[in-house]
Amino acid sequence: MTSSNHNSAGAWAKKYYLASRAVLDATLRPYDLGASQWYVLWHLIHDGPMAQRDLLSRLQIEKPTLSAIVSALVRKGLVAQVTDPQDLRQKILSITAAGRVLWKKLPDPIDLILKTAFQGVAEDDLATVVRVLSQGTERLNNLLPSQKGRKS
Repeated sequence: MTSSNHNSAGAWAKKYYLASRAVLDATLRPYDLGASQWYVLWHLIHDGPMAQRDLLSRLQIEKPTLSAIVSALVRKGLVAQVTDPQDLRQKILSITAAGRVLWKKLPDPIDLILKTAFQGVAEDDLATVVRVLSQGTERLNNLLPSQKGRKS
C-alpha cells in the first residue's frame, strides 16, 4: 500500500476501528467508564465470576493494564476481587450489586455501533467483510513468530 492509497481494506478497517472506538468512548463517558472497563463488566455479567488471569486472553491486554482496569472497577464498587481459596496467588472477580445496577442502566455501545454502521447492509456482504478481514488478520499474525497460534 502506498501512502496515497487511502481506499484500501486496511485503511478502511482502521477508519472503522477509530470511528467505532470514538462512539464507544462517547457512549460510556457519561457513566465514568472506559471501553476496557465496559468489556470487563460485560464478561462478568455474561460469563459470571472468573479468575482475573482469564481476562488477559479474552481482552488481549497485558497483566499490568488489566490490574489497573480492575483496580479502578473495584474502587468504583462495581467489581469485587477476592483471593482464590484454591490458589492464593490468584484473584477471582465478580460483579457487585452496584455493578449490576449500573449495567442495567448502561446503553449497549456495541449494539449501537453495529446497528448504526451496518443498517441496511446485506448479511452476505457482512459475512464477506468478516471472512476477508479475519483471514488477513490470521495471515499477518502468522507472519510474525511471536504471533503464531494467537487467536485473532
